[in-house]
Amino acid sequence: MSRYAYVNGRYLPFREAKVHVEDRGYQFADGVYEVCEVRGGRLIDERRHIERLKRSLGELRIPLPMSVKALGVVLREVVARNRIGYGLVYLQITRGVARRDHAFPSPPVAPTMVVTARPLNLKRNEALAAAGIAVISVADNRWGRVDIKSVGLLPNVLARQAAIEQGARDAWFVDKDGVVMEASSANAWIVTAEGALVTRHADHAILRGITRAVVVDAVKGQGLSIEERAFTLQEAFAAREAFITSATQLVLPVVKVDGHVIGDGKPGPVATALRREFYRYAETG
Repeated sequence: MSRYAYVNGRYLPFREAKVHVEDRGYQFADGVYEVCEVRGGRLIDERRHIERLKRSLGELRIPLPMSVKALGVVLREVVARNRIGYGLVYLQITRGVARRDHAFPSPPVAPTMVVTARPLNLKRNEALAAAGIAVISVADNRWGRVDIKSVGLLPNVLARQAAIEQGARDAWFVDKDGVVMEASSANAWIVTAEGALVTRHADHAILRGITRAVVVDAVKGQGLSIEERAFTLQEAFAAREAFITSATQLVLPVVKVDGHVIGDGKPGPVATALRREFYRYAETG
């Protein structure tokens, strides 16, 4: 299937989609991004993703290149041109192209905006969720504003690669006190022995996951106990269940952490139910 991308006002064949060598996203990781699930050809939780995008751009003082309404048209057009039924759409906005200098360009330049889309394998994702995944822990060496969805993801890349090299699927960042922050591209959760769901409170140290927010709504909607607080690796080892949440994997059970089997080593009923009920609480367009 031919693929198409949007680059600065043009819809182009994927192989022709390029940005300038002095784009500040390439030079400095001076930009932000969003990834939105596509299901049935529709954008899932589009409003929430756009609100987070606007927040990230505001923190970096990068203007939104177009109106929110126009942006929605571009996202849908890229999805349509790529004939995505189930998959993802990726949006990246950088400060733009300018002579390499750490300071912001003066006068300001036009932001660079790129949108791509690709299909995901639903059967493979469901099989992964049915089996559960293993994660490892790595020291949290990221910058202090993880709440900004910046394209500067080198620590995340190295963490994911370390997990793969150790036969795991993902990695959990852990601070010097043994507190779990989040996964390389997802938020982390446990279900305690008492049945409470625990996920770290959202501040500058983690990304305010859109799927995390939907799951919080689902947990409250089903009358389950939730604690938005830090939890340690030791708590995770003793947990009844563990899972991660992200836009492309929804609720993905974790059955092993650093070689420690979680619960009975199988996806638990809480994670399984939250994954099944997710779209009752998501905004499905």
